[in-house]
Amino acid sequence: MAIPDYQSIMLPMLQFLGDGKERHRRDVVEYLVNQFQLTEEERFSRLPSGSQRVIDNRTDWASTHLVKAGLLERPRPGYLQITDPGKGALSQQPQNIDRSFLQQFEEYRSGWGNSDPPPKSSVTVIPEDTPEVRIDKSFGEIRQALADELLERVKRCDPRFFEELVVDLLEKMGYGKSRNEGPHRKQSGDEGIDGIIDQDALGLDTIYLQAKRWGGNVGSPEIYKFAGALLGQKARKGVFITTSSFTTDAKDYASKIDATIVLIDGAELAQRMIDHDVGVTPKETYVVKGIDSNYFRDQPVQAET
Repeated sequence: MAIPDYQSIMLPMLQFLGDGKERHRRDVVEYLVNQFQLTEEERFSRLPSGSQRVIDNRTDWASTHLVKAGLLERPRPGYLQITDPGKGALSQQPQNIDRSFLQQFEEYRSGWGNSDPPPKSSVTVIPEDTPEVRIDKSFGEIRQALADELLERVKRCDPRFFEELVVDLLEKMGYGKSRNEGPHRKQSGDEGIDGIIDQDALGLDTIYLQAKRWGGNVGSPEIYKFAGALLGQKARKGVFITTSSFTTDAKDYASKIDATIVLIDGAELAQRMIDHDVGVTPKETYVVKGIDSNYFRDQPVQAET
Protein backbone atom coordinates (compact mmCIF):
# COMPACT_ATOMS: atom_id res chain seq x y z
CA MET A 1 0.00 0.00 0.00
CA ALA A 2 1.36 3.43 -0.96
CA ILE A 3 2.00 6.10 1.66
CA PRO A 4 -1.39 7.81 2.20
CA ASP A 5 -1.83 11.50 1.50
CA TYR A 6 -2.48 13.70 4.52
CA GLN A 7 -6.24 13.89 3.91
CA SER A 8 -6.55 10.09 3.91
CA ILE A 9 -4.81 10.10 7.29
CA MET A 10 -7.39 12.37 8.98
CA LEU A 11 -10.14 9.82 9.68
CA PRO A 12 -7.98 6.97 11.04
CA MET A 13 -6.05 9.49 13.15
CA LEU A 14 -9.27 10.83 14.66
CA GLN A 15 -10.55 7.28 15.25
CA PHE A 16 -7.30 6.31 17.00
CA LEU A 17 -7.68 9.29 19.35
CA GLY A 18 -11.42 8.71 19.76
CA ASP A 19 -11.07 7.26 23.28
CA GLY A 20 -10.13 10.71 24.58
CA LYS A 21 -6.63 9.82 25.79
CA GLU A 22 -3.63 12.07 25.23
CA ARG A 23 -1.20 10.40 22.87
CA HIS A 24 2.25 11.41 21.73
CA ARG A 25 2.74 12.18 18.07
CA ARG A 26 5.14 9.25 17.62
CA ASP A 27 2.46 6.82 18.86
CA VAL A 28 0.00 8.28 16.34
CA VAL A 29 2.55 7.83 13.55
CA GLU A 30 3.25 4.26 14.61
CA TYR A 31 -0.47 3.47 14.56
CA LEU A 32 -0.84 4.93 11.06
CA VAL A 33 2.18 2.98 9.80
CA ASN A 34 0.52 -0.25 10.93
CA GLN A 35 -2.98 0.80 9.86
CA PHE A 36 -1.86 1.45 6.29
CA GLN A 37 0.50 -1.55 6.33
CA LEU A 38 3.44 0.45 5.06
CA THR A 39 6.46 -1.47 3.89
CA GLU A 40 9.87 -0.91 5.43
CA GLU A 41 10.83 1.22 2.44
CA GLU A 42 7.66 3.34 2.70
CA ARG A 43 8.05 3.68 6.46
CA PHE A 44 11.49 5.27 6.12
CA SER A 45 10.90 7.14 2.86
CA ARG A 46 11.96 10.77 3.23
CA LEU A 47 11.05 14.07 1.60
CA PRO A 48 13.22 15.20 -1.34
CA SER A 49 15.03 17.56 1.03
CA GLY A 50 15.83 14.61 3.30
CA SER A 51 14.75 16.61 6.36
CA GLN A 52 11.79 14.46 7.43
CA ARG A 53 10.09 11.13 6.79
CA VAL A 54 7.14 11.39 4.40
CA ILE A 55 4.75 9.70 6.85
CA ASP A 56 5.81 12.09 9.62
CA ASN A 57 5.26 15.11 7.37
CA ARG A 58 1.81 13.97 6.24
CA THR A 59 0.79 13.07 9.80
CA ASP A 60 1.80 16.53 10.96
CA TRP A 61 -0.28 18.16 8.24
CA ALA A 62 -3.31 15.98 8.97
CA SER A 63 -3.15 16.90 12.66
CA THR A 64 -2.66 20.58 11.81
CA HIS A 65 -5.89 20.66 9.78
CA LEU A 66 -7.83 18.73 12.44
CA VAL A 67 -6.58 21.10 15.14
CA LYS A 68 -7.51 24.08 12.98
CA ALA A 69 -11.04 22.68 12.64
CA GLY A 70 -11.24 22.19 16.41
CA LEU A 71 -11.53 18.38 16.22
CA LEU A 72 -8.16 17.84 17.92
CA GLU A 73 -6.14 19.88 20.38
CA ARG A 74 -2.54 19.90 21.60
CA PRO A 75 -2.81 19.63 25.41
CA ARG A 76 0.98 19.85 25.70
CA PRO A 77 3.94 19.88 23.31
CA GLY A 78 4.14 16.75 21.18
CA TYR A 79 0.74 15.37 22.27
CA LEU A 80 -2.67 15.21 20.60
CA GLN A 81 -6.14 14.72 22.10
CA ILE A 82 -9.62 14.61 20.63
CA THR A 83 -12.10 17.38 21.51
CA ASP A 84 -15.87 17.24 21.99
CA PRO A 85 -16.43 18.50 18.40
CA GLY A 86 -14.04 15.75 17.28
CA LYS A 87 -16.15 13.13 19.06
CA GLY A 88 -19.21 14.68 17.44
CA ALA A 89 -17.59 14.36 14.02
CA LEU A 90 -16.93 10.65 14.65
CA SER A 91 -20.55 10.17 15.72
CA GLN A 92 -21.52 11.12 12.15
CA GLN A 93 -19.77 7.90 11.10
CA PRO A 94 -18.11 9.55 8.09
CA GLN A 95 -16.66 7.35 5.37
CA ASN A 96 -13.88 9.89 4.88
CA ILE A 97 -12.59 13.10 6.46
CA ASP A 98 -10.89 15.59 4.18
CA ARG A 99 -10.77 19.34 3.71
CA SER A 100 -14.26 19.37 2.19
CA PHE A 101 -15.62 17.63 5.30
CA LEU A 102 -13.89 20.18 7.54
CA GLN A 103 -15.72 23.02 5.78
CA GLN A 104 -18.68 22.46 8.11
CA PHE A 105 -16.66 23.88 11.02
CA GLU A 106 -16.68 27.68 11.27
CA GLU A 107 -13.18 27.93 12.74
CA TYR A 108 -11.79 26.03 9.77
CA ARG A 109 -13.75 28.02 7.18
CA SER A 110 -12.49 31.30 8.66
CA GLY A 111 -8.91 30.05 8.45
CA TRP A 112 -7.80 27.81 5.60
CA GLY A 113 -11.14 26.54 4.42
CA ASN A 114 -11.32 28.91 1.46
CA SER A 115 -8.27 27.46 -0.27
CA ASP A 116 -8.86 24.64 -2.72
CA PRO A 117 -8.00 21.16 -1.40
CA PRO A 118 -5.33 19.34 -3.35
CA PRO A 119 -6.60 16.84 -5.95
CA LYS A 120 -6.67 13.24 -4.72
CA SER A 121 -7.00 11.69 -8.16
CA SER A 122 -3.97 10.06 -9.73
CA VAL A 123 -4.98 11.70 -13.03
CA THR A 124 -2.72 14.60 -13.94
CA VAL A 125 -4.44 17.89 -13.19
CA ILE A 126 -3.21 21.12 -14.75
CA PRO A 127 -3.39 23.76 -12.00
CA GLU A 128 -4.67 27.24 -12.78
CA ASP A 129 -2.01 29.00 -10.70
CA THR A 130 1.61 29.38 -11.70
CA PRO A 131 4.26 27.44 -9.73
CA GLU A 132 5.28 30.68 -7.99
CA VAL A 133 1.71 31.27 -6.79
CA ARG A 134 1.40 27.69 -5.55
CA ILE A 135 4.68 27.99 -3.67
CA ASP A 136 3.50 31.24 -2.12
CA LYS A 137 0.19 29.68 -1.01
CA SER A 138 1.96 26.69 0.49
CA PHE A 139 4.42 28.94 2.29
CA GLY A 140 1.51 30.93 3.69
CA GLU A 141 -0.12 27.77 5.07
CA ILE A 142 3.14 26.60 6.64
CA ARG A 143 3.72 30.00 8.22
CA GLN A 144 0.16 30.22 9.58
CA ALA A 145 0.40 26.74 11.06
CA LEU A 146 3.65 27.74 12.75
CA ALA A 147 2.12 30.99 14.04
CA ASP A 148 -0.85 29.10 15.52
CA GLU A 149 1.37 26.60 17.30
CA LEU A 150 3.79 29.31 18.43
CA LEU A 151 1.02 31.41 20.01
CA GLU A 152 -0.34 28.28 21.68
CA ARG A 153 3.08 27.70 23.26
CA VAL A 154 3.38 31.33 24.36
CA LYS A 155 -0.02 31.21 26.06
CA ARG A 156 1.22 28.36 28.25
CA CYS A 157 4.41 30.16 29.29
CA ASP A 158 5.09 31.48 32.77
CA PRO A 159 4.08 35.20 33.02
CA ARG A 160 7.67 36.24 33.87
CA PHE A 161 9.02 34.32 30.89
CA PHE A 162 6.44 36.04 28.68
CA GLU A 163 7.65 39.46 29.82
CA GLU A 164 11.23 38.47 28.97
CA LEU A 165 10.07 37.12 25.61
CA VAL A 166 8.53 40.52 24.80
CA VAL A 167 11.80 42.28 25.64
CA ASP A 168 13.75 39.77 23.51
CA LEU A 169 11.43 40.44 20.59
CA LEU A 170 11.77 44.22 20.76
CA GLU A 171 15.56 43.94 20.97
CA LYS A 172 15.52 41.69 17.88
CA MET A 173 13.34 44.32 16.16
CA GLY A 174 16.19 46.83 16.53
CA TYR A 175 15.40 48.60 19.77
CA GLY A 176 18.08 49.23 22.38
CA LYS A 177 18.83 47.12 25.42
CA SER A 178 16.36 46.46 28.20
CA ARG A 179 16.64 48.68 31.26
CA ASN A 180 15.22 46.11 33.66
CA GLU A 181 18.29 43.97 34.20
CA GLY A 182 20.00 43.13 37.49
CA PRO A 183 18.95 44.46 40.92
CA HIS A 184 16.86 47.30 39.46
CA ARG A 185 14.67 44.95 37.42
CA LYS A 186 11.01 45.86 37.83
CA GLN A 187 8.70 43.27 39.32
CA SER A 188 5.80 42.07 37.21
CA GLY A 189 2.97 44.59 37.29
CA ASP A 190 4.91 47.38 39.11
CA GLU A 191 2.92 50.57 38.49
CA GLY A 192 1.39 48.93 35.43
CA ILE A 193 4.81 48.64 33.78
CA ASP A 194 6.32 45.25 32.95
CA GLY A 195 9.48 46.42 31.24
CA ILE A 196 11.52 49.34 29.96
CA ILE A 197 13.58 49.34 26.80
CA ASP A 198 15.67 51.95 25.00
CA GLN A 199 14.18 53.18 21.73
CA ASP A 200 17.62 53.21 20.13
CA ALA A 201 21.16 52.02 20.77
CA LEU A 202 22.15 55.37 22.31
CA GLY A 203 19.26 55.36 24.77
CA LEU A 204 17.98 58.77 23.65
CA ASP A 205 14.42 57.79 24.55
CA THR A 206 12.66 54.99 26.40
CA ILE A 207 9.67 52.80 25.69
CA TYR A 208 7.58 51.29 28.48
CA LEU A 209 6.11 47.83 28.08
CA GLN A 210 2.99 46.08 29.30
CA ALA A 211 2.75 42.33 28.63
CA LYS A 212 -0.52 40.49 29.29
CA ARG A 213 -0.63 36.72 28.85
CA TRP A 214 -4.42 36.65 28.87
CA GLY A 215 -7.13 34.39 27.53
CA GLY A 216 -9.84 37.07 27.35
CA ASN A 217 -9.81 40.24 25.29
CA VAL A 218 -8.09 43.34 26.64
CA GLY A 219 -10.54 46.22 27.07
CA SER A 220 -10.20 49.99 27.42
CA PRO A 221 -9.85 49.91 31.26
CA GLU A 222 -6.49 48.13 30.92
CA ILE A 223 -5.29 50.63 28.34
CA TYR A 224 -6.46 53.44 30.63
CA LYS A 225 -4.36 52.01 33.50
CA PHE A 226 -1.33 51.67 31.24
CA ALA A 227 -1.72 55.25 30.03
CA GLY A 228 -1.86 56.36 33.67
CA ALA A 229 1.31 54.42 34.43
CA LEU A 230 3.06 56.17 31.53
CA LEU A 231 1.90 59.54 32.85
CA GLY A 232 3.28 58.64 36.28
CA GLN A 233 6.68 57.98 34.66
CA LYS A 234 6.44 61.16 32.56
CA ALA A 235 6.67 58.89 29.52
CA ARG A 236 4.95 59.30 26.19
CA LYS A 237 5.69 56.02 24.45
CA GLY A 238 4.44 52.54 25.32
CA VAL A 239 3.85 49.13 23.80
CA PHE A 240 1.01 46.94 25.07
CA ILE A 241 1.37 43.31 24.00
CA THR A 242 -1.14 40.56 24.70
CA THR A 243 -1.58 36.94 23.70
CA SER A 244 -5.29 37.58 23.12
CA SER A 245 -7.00 40.49 21.30
CA PHE A 246 -8.01 44.09 21.94
CA THR A 247 -11.61 45.25 22.01
CA THR A 248 -12.71 48.02 19.67
CA ASP A 249 -13.03 50.38 22.65
CA ALA A 250 -9.44 49.64 23.66
CA LYS A 251 -8.18 50.43 20.15
CA ASP A 252 -10.22 53.64 19.99
CA TYR A 253 -8.96 54.83 23.37
CA ALA A 254 -5.33 54.13 22.45
CA SER A 255 -5.71 56.12 19.24
CA LYS A 256 -7.12 59.21 20.97
CA ILE A 257 -4.78 59.83 23.92
CA ASP A 258 -1.72 62.07 23.77
CA ALA A 259 0.75 59.32 24.62
CA THR A 260 1.69 56.94 21.80
CA ILE A 261 0.62 53.42 22.73
CA VAL A 262 1.19 50.68 20.18
CA LEU A 263 -1.09 47.66 20.58
CA ILE A 264 0.14 44.22 19.50
CA ASP A 265 -2.30 41.31 19.78
CA GLY A 266 -1.53 37.61 19.84
CA ALA A 267 -1.78 37.08 16.08
CA GLU A 268 0.63 39.94 15.34
CA LEU A 269 2.94 38.84 18.16
CA ALA A 270 3.32 35.37 16.63
CA GLN A 271 4.01 36.81 13.16
CA ARG A 272 6.64 39.20 14.52
CA MET A 273 8.31 36.38 16.46
CA ILE A 274 8.58 34.42 13.21
CA ASP A 275 9.93 37.45 11.32
CA HIS A 276 12.64 38.07 13.92
CA ASP A 277 13.51 34.45 14.82
CA VAL A 278 12.29 34.56 18.41
CA GLY A 279 11.28 31.09 19.58
CA VAL A 280 11.66 29.65 16.07
CA THR A 281 14.53 28.37 13.98
CA PRO A 282 14.85 27.91 10.20
CA LYS A 283 13.84 24.41 9.08
CA GLU A 284 14.29 24.54 5.33
CA THR A 285 15.48 27.19 2.87
CA TYR A 286 14.35 27.19 -0.75
CA VAL A 287 15.75 29.64 -3.30
CA VAL A 288 13.68 30.38 -6.40
CA LYS A 289 15.96 31.66 -9.14
CA GLY A 290 15.30 33.55 -12.37
CA ILE A 291 17.29 34.54 -15.41
CA ASP A 292 19.88 37.28 -14.83
CA SER A 293 19.18 39.51 -17.82
CA ASN A 294 22.28 41.63 -17.14
CA TYR A 295 24.50 38.57 -17.60
CA PHE A 296 23.21 38.11 -21.17
CA ARG A 297 22.87 41.84 -21.84
CA ASP A 298 25.54 42.09 -24.56
CA GLN A 299 24.65 38.86 -26.32
CA PRO A 300 22.96 39.31 -29.73
CA VAL A 301 19.66 37.55 -30.28
CA GLN A 302 20.13 34.84 -32.88
CA ALA A 303 17.64 32.53 -34.51
CA GLU A 304 17.85 28.84 -33.68
CA THR A 305 19.53 26.71 -36.30
